[in-house]
Amino acid sequence: MAAEEEDSLYVLTAVLLTPAQFPSVLADDYPAACAALGLEPYAEGYGLVLGQDGAGARWTVVTEEVPQVACAIAAWDCGMESDLSPDERDIVAVLPGWPLALAVAAPGLPEPHDPVLEGELQDAGPVLTPPDTSDWGPAQRRLGADEIALQWGQWRAQVDDEVEFVESGGEPEAPVRRVLEEVRSYLAAPPPPGRIRSAFASGDSRTLRADGPGWSVVARTDDIAFVLLDEAPGEVLPVGRGRELPELLTALDGIALRPAA
Repeated sequence: MAAEEEDSLYVLTAVLLTPAQFPSVLADDYPAACAALGLEPYAEGYGLVLGQDGAGARWTVVTEEVPQVACAIAAWDCGMESDLSPDERDIVAVLPGWPLALAVAAPGLPEPHDPVLEGELQDAGPVLTPPDTSDWGPAQRRLGADEIALQWGQWRAQVDDEVEFVESGGEPEAPVRRVLEEVRSYLAAPPPPGRIRSAFASGDSRTLRADGPGWSVVARTDDIAFVLLDEAPGEVLPVGRGRELPELLTALDGIALRPAA
C-alpha cells in the first residue's frame, strides 16, 4: 500500500465539541470534556472527525472549522451525502484513537485498531479510548440522561398518576432534593460552560440538561424533570412540577447555553 494511502483519513463520523454541544459521555461540562482530549477549552469549540487511516488504525482529527463539521452532521442526519475533508490550515491536532465507541468501519480496510505509535508518531500523545460504560458510573449516568432527552415521549409515558413523584419541595436530606438545591445554586454562581444546556423540544418548550458531581437532570420547561444519580445505579427518579420546579426550569433556561442555529 502506498504511503499516501496509509496517511489518508477515511471519515466515519464527526461530532461537535462546543460549550453548548459536546459528547456528554466524556464529562459533565465543556472544559472537562476538552481536558479529556488534551485540548484548550476555547469558546469557539472544535469539530471532531473520527476515521481510519489506510491501515485501518483509528484517528481523531480536531478542527477549528466548526460550521463545516456542523453542516456535514446535519446533512448526514437527513440521509444526505456530504464530504468532510478538514483543511490542514484548520486542523488543531491529530489524536490517535477514538474518544467515542463506534460500531462502524470503513469498507475495504482492516478492522479498526489502535495505531502503533513509532518514529514520528511517538509524540502523538496517549491513544484515546472511549469511557468505560460497562458498569454504572458517571459516563453511563450521562449516557442515560442522553437517552431520556432523545426519547422523552417514551420515558414520560411511563410516568402516570400512580407514580409517586419526588416533589421539588421534599425532605432536605433526600438525594433528589440535594440535586435540585445544587442545580438552583447554579443561578447564583454560574458553573463551568456546558453544565446547563438548552435544546429545542416542541412548540415553545425546551429540553434542559444539567449535570454536576454525581448527578444529571433532564427536563422539559413545560413539564417534569428526571434525575439520575451515580449513587442509584439504573434508577430514573421523576420530579413533579409542584410549586418550585416551573420557576426553576424557567430560570435555568435563561442562563443555559444553546446550540448555534
